[in-house]
Amino acid sequence: MDHDNRESWLNRVASGMAPLFEALDAPLPSRVRVAIGFTSRGAKGRAIGECWDNRCSGDGHFEIFIRPDLAYAADAMPAQIAAILAHELVHAAVGIAAGHGKAFKRVAIGLGLTGKMTATTPGDAFLAAVAPILAAAGPLPHARLDTGGETTRPKKGAPQGL
Repeated sequence: MDHDNRESWLNRVASGMAPLFEALDAPLPSRVRVAIGFTSRGAKGRAIGECWDNRCSGDGHFEIFIRPDLAYAADAMPAQIAAILAHELVHAAVGIAAGHGKAFKRVAIGLGLTGKMTATTPGDAFLAAVAPILAAAGPLPHARLDTGGETTRPKKGAPQGL
């Protein structure tokens, strides 16, 4: 399936992962928004993903952002984005207040995410579970954004947007 935009792809992948969360007794909230865009610290920040508490949103949604400048290998990007999405969805499922503690760890490990809980990576179990979800979602309509390249630095004296 082809998607018109990144957000519809992310929503399809999140919906596909919902049964994995339910199997871990950590259902996803019904109000979650996902986007590929810079996190709160912008392009210079280090976070690759971020989940904002639903109490911060004017209409009660958890708001998830995934950086647009990830993955140098195009074929690795969908799985990498899915793993970051899963990490941030764990925050939404267990509550932001849980941080990266026991509740977060239980669900993250149950999904097959590995490593330090503040910087999880996709393990073999996660990759196997998400493969059919990614196949059903189709290609990710996104390419890595080069934020450090020559094209991102305006020439001296060039006009600067609106």
